[in-house]
Amino acid sequence: MTSLAFTKTGDGPPLVLLHGIGGSRAAWRPVLDRLAATHTVYAVDLPGHGDSPGPGGAPRHLAQAVSAALDERGIDVPHVAGNSLGGWVAVELAALRPVASLTLLSPAGFWQRAQPAYCTVVLLGIRLGCRFAGRPLAALCRWAWGRRLVFRQVCARPELLSPDDARRSITAMGRCPGFRDTFRAVRPLRCEPAAGLTVPVTVAFGDADRILLARQSRFTGGLPAHTRHLPLPGAGHVPMSDDPGLIARTVLVTTGAVAR
Repeated sequence: MTSLAFTKTGDGPPLVLLHGIGGSRAAWRPVLDRLAATHTVYAVDLPGHGDSPGPGGAPRHLAQAVSAALDERGIDVPHVAGNSLGGWVAVELAALRPVASLTLLSPAGFWQRAQPAYCTVVLLGIRLGCRFAGRPLAALCRWAWGRRLVFRQVCARPELLSPDDARRSITAMGRCPGFRDTFRAVRPLRCEPAAGLTVPVTVAFGDADRILLARQSRFTGGLPAHTRHLPLPGAGHVPMSDDPGLIARTVLVTTGAVAR
């Protein structure tokens, strides 16, 4: 058993949700109820993240662990949605096994060569802040202005995060045992989608994403020609709390659960 931590909810075709580096499955809480209305939703903690054991690693390694966990649960051809690193892992998962659709929300890895220095500095700053100043940062999150201050790099409207979700995010990033291995493995790589991907694919970046800048990290030409490219107005890098209705609709249109 891979023992990856899952949250399962809802009923319908399976939908797997993958979070970003240093995060956890709790990042999807703002949209879980909307997605669970039409799908059996499996929100996953990647290896070395959240409640999942093991080291982190490259996106292909993480995807292999997720694939093994899906096999253990008898999940054959799931829809998959991923945010940031989770989007990259979703692409790698589609290269390993059949999937029904891919929704990539601000996916990482679509830089020209290696991870831009800007991304490296920003992510390290977030990690170090959460690790060494987690307690005062969490205390600030009891107020809307505090959440705006702490999460302005990550979310477009941090005040919409609940205080509890904000504190969970800080704790997950600060304590993430797989961050170092994953961060080191990712830096020299880029996302290379497999040829022949025919399932529905949507890629969407928040127009207020302050981590994956358009001129550095959005070279998505390697995705299939039928890919839908969407903006996410008023959304940041982790967009689920910025506009839960928009994010859920983006996923459900891709899965076919709602009409375009």
